[in-house]
Amino acid sequence: MKILLLGKNGQVGWELQRSLAPLGELIALDRHSANGLSGDLSDLEALRATIRQIQPDIIVNAAAYTAVDKAESETELADRVNGQASQVMAEEARALDAWLIHYSTDYVFNGDGLAPWLETASVSPVNHYGTSKLAGEQAIIASGCKYLIFRTSWVYGARGNNFAKTMLRLAKDRETLSVIADQIGAPTGADLIADVTALAILQVQRYPELAGLYHLAAAGEVSWHGYASHVIDFARANGEELAVTAINPIDTSAYPTPARRPLNSRLDTQKLRDNFSLHLPEWQSGVTRMLREVLNK
Repeated sequence: MKILLLGKNGQVGWELQRSLAPLGELIALDRHSANGLSGDLSDLEALRATIRQIQPDIIVNAAAYTAVDKAESETELADRVNGQASQVMAEEARALDAWLIHYSTDYVFNGDGLAPWLETASVSPVNHYGTSKLAGEQAIIASGCKYLIFRTSWVYGARGNNFAKTMLRLAKDRETLSVIADQIGAPTGADLIADVTALAILQVQRYPELAGLYHLAAAGEVSWHGYASHVIDFARANGEELAVTAINPIDTSAYPTPARRPLNSRLDTQKLRDNFSLHLPEWQSGVTRMLREVLNK
């Protein structure tokens, strides 16, 4: 089995290099061309030519335009990377009878209400990033290719920048932090996403009827304020010297950004857990593991 991985150096892509390696021949690309191959999703013709040259059995797309605020002004680039490139991959996957594995976001929803979002819930993005990701989903589904789309949320990894690292850095220098308390979701580790992806790929080889759209997130829910408090409490309990003495909850309205954020990022993962017989751990377990790695505890 030949697997083409795009976005190998992103948080999820980095973990996918590990989880996909035992499944077959893995060709992992980033946006920089190498050996005549291109993983640059903004260059649609080079992307198409690369897929045709490799002729993979599985395309795993972990690359995306993820600058949520910049997407409000860089709309054309966001649309090309998140929407049009997804269509190119889907068309080529169908021509090859290959599987396309793709990642999307809770930002396809408007964030209203308190209930976790089902896969069948109406979509209505409140920012252009969400709109561009939704366009990618729709292009894949319309293409007729074999696909798995995983919508996920609040993704973090031990490698690269993430919310927890930012909070730890600020907590060393500031006595008071103000963190948004009215956006609710589940911090989801890139390692969990990668491991579920590998398991799902194995399953759909045997049971292709499992193809489709799934929600993938860690169990439980928390606000950004609660997430920050967990991170700082853990660090302090493990000997980190921090200046912070207060973490103040604030509303989203007190921290305006170019792109609106949905308040309700809860994702219902029942379909994924039932169809693939999976247990998704509580968000705290993955965050704690990541913190131990970051803090070397």
